[in-house]
Amino acid sequence: MKIKKSLALFALSIGASAVLAACGGSSTNSSSSSNASNSGSNDNFKAVMVSDTGGIDDKSFNQGAWEGLLEWGKNNGGKTKGNGVDYILSKSESDYTTNLNTAVLNEYNIIFAIGFKLQKAVEEAAKANPEAHFAIIDSVVEQPNVASINYRDQEAAFLAGVAAGLTTKTNKVAFIGGMHGPALDKFEAGFKAGVKAVNPNATVEIQYAESFSDAAKAKSLAEAMYASDFDVIYAAAGGAGLGVFAAAKSIVETNPDRKIWVIGVDQDQQAEGKVNDSRNVTLTSTLKGVKQALMKFTDDAAKGNYHGGEQVVYGLSDDGVGLTDGQLTEEVKAKVAEYKKAIIDGKQEVPAKP
Repeated sequence: MKIKKSLALFALSIGASAVLAACGGSSTNSSSSSNASNSGSNDNFKAVMVSDTGGIDDKSFNQGAWEGLLEWGKNNGGKTKGNGVDYILSKSESDYTTNLNTAVLNEYNIIFAIGFKLQKAVEEAAKANPEAHFAIIDSVVEQPNVASINYRDQEAAFLAGVAAGLTTKTNKVAFIGGMHGPALDKFEAGFKAGVKAVNPNATVEIQYAESFSDAAKAKSLAEAMYASDFDVIYAAAGGAGLGVFAAAKSIVETNPDRKIWVIGVDQDQQAEGKVNDSRNVTLTSTLKGVKQALMKFTDDAAKGNYHGGEQVVYGLSDDGVGLTDGQLTEEVKAKVAEYKKAIIDGKQEVPAKP
């Protein structure tokens, strides 16, 4: 496999996109077409993404990917009826293989698999269909027709930990992950290391919802944590993480004097934390350039460059990951900037495993 540290990536956007506001979901094994396609000599170019189980409107990982395809399509023609960008929604892990095969049968020029849970299905589909072109996010598939796109999520999570460690008033912060795996290990390890770097006496509780879509489970975990005086929770759980925001907002609505926070993931989740015009429980959000990567890789594929067999890794140094200002104080923002520079300069190590 050809290893590349990074490819040129568009700068992360701090503002959350509202592209999906008017888009409904689709049923399992069916795709929802955007009003977008390539134009000119690439009129028949088609790109599709197969989601993980978090849902296409998870305000996080899958949504960011879909927004990337939509924006690419908007910039390249705007035609409909399949000659554009689509998604195929996976409601359960058993859908992955079927959905990838559906994409192959429909002759999409490039097929994006969104998430490490699709690794095995992509390996099998790529081997069985060597003429098809795939790209997977957050995993590595060593096949000549698969591009592997990964992120140093631990770097952004470390900065989130710094923010949490300096913001907590109870010295009790928590991490709620989606499902165990190497991708989430990076978030967990980086966050805990960041907290301990600035507040070694803080307690860091780790829990997993064991789902990227079960918001009720994540909400229950968060409610128990807030009841035990944890005041900052990093919700790295995709769509399930929306339950953490729901828990925090409900508590603050009942008790406005309670100072509790949520740290969002993958996109700027400021909107998810809004309680009213004067109160927001989103402390900050870690950013991940999934949208930008899908735009770039789709554009390259339309020009005939599929990056097959390549592994690309994005981090702080190339704006592949980042942290929003959110509700951070000037003092905390300054400390975050200090650690960001240290990480980029190689002076601060960040663990990728717990």
